[in-house]
Amino acid sequence: MGEPDRPAVDTNAVAEAIGGRVRRWRSERNWTLDALAERSGVSRRTLVIIEQGQSNPSIAVLLRLASAFGVSLSDLVEDGAVSPIRVHRAGESHILWRGPSGGRGVLVGATEPPQVVELWDWDMAPGERLDSEPHSRGTREVLFVHAGELEVYVGSNVERIAEGDSVVLYGDQLHGYACAGSDNVHFSMTVLQPGVGGN
Repeated sequence: MGEPDRPAVDTNAVAEAIGGRVRRWRSERNWTLDALAERSGVSRRTLVIIEQGQSNPSIAVLLRLASAFGVSLSDLVEDGAVSPIRVHRAGESHILWRGPSGGRGVLVGATEPPQVVELWDWDMAPGERLDSEPHSRGTREVLFVHAGELEVYVGSNVERIAEGDSVVLYGDQLHGYACAGSDNVHFSMTVLQPGVGGN
């Protein structure tokens, strides 16, 4: 049922790295905090805390910032060096979501824009759920359940999927996932975001 004790990158280090990138990219674009707030829909106060490396932003906030800068979510949390082979060793993954009962969403790796593909590893405990705002137009998500039961929804459409099942959903609409059974659910998710940074 997943690997909840698997090591991952320290959240303080991730927060500092995100803050540094946001600050640098904003400066490179000659944007004020107010300008970035307007472009991203993230409050000025929240941006100040993020830039200071004192916040672990939610996935929703990270997605808004990535969209504002025209980069991928992965670009916000890791070094964007391009190489023919980029290896993410055990313990180098970024936990970008933590549930109240110990669940977690780990960004395992991603490709660079404009055709962004992200690979995620998720563990959710009973009662945990993630509600996600719509991603960029054309985004699709493919989920595979390794263990347990998962409920997924897109708008008013709801499906319950079990171990060995997979589902493809529209990520450019309001959507979400929840642990549907009495045991933890472990699932993988691949996200395709076409045309990132193409605006």
